[in-house]
Amino acid sequence: MKVAIFGSCVSRDLVDFMPEARVTVYIARQSVTSHLSPHGIDNVDLSQLSSQFQLRMVEGDLSGNGIRCIYDHSTELDLVLIDLVDERRGYWLFQDGTTMTNSLEAESAGATAIAENHGARLVRFGSDQHFDSWQRGFEKLVCALKETGLWARTIFVDMEWAAAFDGARHPTNLQLTKAGRMLRKNKRRLKKLMHESPKRLLFSSERKELLQVRPTDAELFADRAQKANVNFLRYRLFAQELLACSVTRQSWQSRINRSHKWGPQPFHFRDEDYQSVAESINRYLAQEGGGSRRKS
Repeated sequence: MKVAIFGSCVSRDLVDFMPEARVTVYIARQSVTSHLSPHGIDNVDLSQLSSQFQLRMVEGDLSGNGIRCIYDHSTELDLVLIDLVDERRGYWLFQDGTTMTNSLEAESAGATAIAENHGARLVRFGSDQHFDSWQRGFEKLVCALKETGLWARTIFVDMEWAAAFDGARHPTNLQLTKAGRMLRKNKRRLKKLMHESPKRLLFSSERKELLQVRPTDAELFADRAQKANVNFLRYRLFAQELLACSVTRQSWQSRINRSHKWGPQPFHFRDEDYQSVAESINRYLAQEGGGSRRKS
């Protein structure tokens, strides 16, 4: 089964749990806004990118080649997977109206610094301007999928960011959890000071330190996931309406994989999370055969 991915490592990692699948087309680090008015590769120095994959992805974004790749390979593709994770950093809008995705790879190449020096501004993910542009770009992608006959074989991998590490409970009230941990830590520190040197409580630095409790990695990831899931919501709902099939997992259903090969992130999931989504996709392909609209 030949697969095209328009998205991120979420879909790419998922394919590893689909033994019969082989990635033929991988369009990554590219916002769908690049379909509208890509900046082009002229006068953009990408020589700092040592990875051929990174270079290919950034050049693809600058030329807005995502839809063209879909057309070029449409007759050989059996499945298209789409996810939205690479939209999270927004895009650069140049003064001439062209755009470039604000990917980590473009930043590593120095392209985002050059863009800013030339008067481009960052259109942030979640803003109304970004959402409006994204909608138009996504509609253009969906039109291409319909024209090539791939729409019924396209699946939206709709996974909310995980807010807890594997083995931990999903946080139900993040602010309450933070406050409770701060209180417990301050109690322990206060008890220690009272025992060792009560006079140190007179120092403003000691009192200030009692109020400055650094968040744990778990809290940082949970906070990131919570904010991202709020920002992604209207994008996800729009994509669900336009695509034939959506496989959805809410944040509480998944966990961050501590030992993920790319490192822990709210969008790097456990093996069982990918396996669950892969099973849903296989059921859709077997039962629906690319027929009626379906969510699972």
